[in-house]
Amino acid sequence: MILEALTLTLRLAVVVSVVLLVIGVPLAYWLAFSRRRWKFFVEALVSLPIVLPPTVLGFYLLVALGPLSPVGRWYQVLTGHTLAFTFAGLVIGSVLYSLPFAVQPMATSFAAVDRRLLDASALLGASRWRTFWRILLPLGLPGVLTGFVLSFAHTLGEFGVVLMIGGNIPGATRTISILIFDQVEALDYASANRTALLLLALCFALLTALYALRRHATWNLWEWK
Repeated sequence: MILEALTLTLRLAVVVSVVLLVIGVPLAYWLAFSRRRWKFFVEALVSLPIVLPPTVLGFYLLVALGPLSPVGRWYQVLTGHTLAFTFAGLVIGSVLYSLPFAVQPMATSFAAVDRRLLDASALLGASRWRTFWRILLPLGLPGVLTGFVLSFAHTLGEFGVVLMIGGNIPGATRTISILIFDQVEALDYASANRTALLLLALCFALLTALYALRRHATWNLWEWK
């Protein structure tokens, strides 16, 4: 049972962190360099999951993905089942819930890059795309790495949003955090302790690897400079 929940949780974390890497990097780039007057609205929207209770976000996502919503009806016609209480629904909810943990470190890292390097690249005739790949992304790599690992670790420990959208279906939506909740409800504290220690060790290992990699990346950047 623990292995089943852990495998599901790791699969969810991998999918979510990869999706957030794909959509988070361009969004972070836009937030770091855009001069639009309404940029503050997008910044607030991205940061909203940090302050919003998971049950509130989970409730509105459940309504939005349910069979009575246009999205839910369209998906049901297309696939034969709704998004709610499925792995795909978990992915959507987890992506939205972990979005700020991926985007904010990336945007901060991109904004910290010396603008003179970007201006020099433009003066030498490099396109924005080439400047991004050759200068901005390598220098902002610590932030990108931080966003990726934080979104992965954050997904591992999700509870409220996952429970609201996915419920508690063994092998389909029961993540390891929900399994711990079930074990505590059943007064099986020994099993809950073993499962919690496993999750604690995994998250600690991820964060340790993150700080080690960031230190290595920062050291390489100083040598490059």
